[in-house]
Amino acid sequence: MTLEAVAHDLLFREARTHNKWQDKPVTDEQIHELYNLLKFGPTSANSSPARFVFIRTPEGKEKLRPALSAGNTDKTMSAPLTAIVAYDPKFFEKLPTLFPHNQDARSWFTSNDALAATTAFRNGTLQGAYLIVAARALGLDIGAMSGFDNDVVDRAFFAENGWRSNFLCNIGYGDWSGVFNRSPRLDFDEACILA
Repeated sequence: MTLEAVAHDLLFREARTHNKWQDKPVTDEQIHELYNLLKFGPTSANSSPARFVFIRTPEGKEKLRPALSAGNTDKTMSAPLTAIVAYDPKFFEKLPTLFPHNQDARSWFTSNDALAATTAFRNGTLQGAYLIVAARALGLDIGAMSGFDNDVVDRAFFAENGWRSNFLCNIGYGDWSGVFNRSPRLDFDEACILA
């Protein structure tokens, strides 16, 4: 089974990073549908270390504002929804449930801090990419960005649970007047090796 070309366009070729937003909300149902789709993307040992904070309220946006770079403030404050894509450094505590066929999997990470940190960041990033693709599949637009202060976000949102922010995604219905011309991409021969 393969997707039709229209799906390829929706997810990749015609999808764009949005900087302006229509005044149209993203509903609770859409947020749940988004998570319930992205959670099926693969991660190492089904570790699923990503954690998400979905910010819609003015209070939540104001809590986020001090962390934003000047170039990202207006577009984030006007977005219907902003997701903090984070990861749980202690993700391995959930492995007895998430990876039930190997009840020793937790020890792989409790005995190796470097492996735990790398696994949390790598797989949390993968899940952030799944968020982007899932949002597009559901007809939503995305403006992913890294122009913010992670330490400020972590203190404001994760002081109690120890999660760590990775990147932000504005989500909603994009206003195409704020989309830049598409930047070039590397050709196959510049980015790939067949071995």
